[in-house]
Amino acid sequence: MIWMTERHQHAPPITDDRLLDDASAFDLAEQFKLLSDPHRLRIIYALVEGGEMCVGAIAELVGTSESATSHQLRNLRLAGFAKSRRDGREIFYSVADSHVHVLLDVAVEHYLHNHKD
Repeated sequence: MIWMTERHQHAPPITDDRLLDDASAFDLAEQFKLLSDPHRLRIIYALVEGGEMCVGAIAELVGTSESATSHQLRNLRLAGFAKSRRDGREIFYSVADSHVHVLLDVAVEHYLHNHKD
């Protein structure tokens, strides 16, 4: 908790318990860093738009090698953005949950709104 002896005259009437704590803010920033990479962002967006796909199909769609795609999918899975399932020798990936879809939809909508030129 932040201790303030005097409130700034323009401070909104909220308390610091309504804000993210330092650890949560750090963790959330790390997740956004993961999505700040164009290759990972294209991979996860391909999953949002295309649904479940195997590594080879994702790699072909986003234009990277299967090895690089697999490595990035692992990172996305560990961060909770993607999930995987094995079918024989192939691994299929999809978005982890609807929150990922909503997050990207809002981000893309915001981007397109600001870049309508």
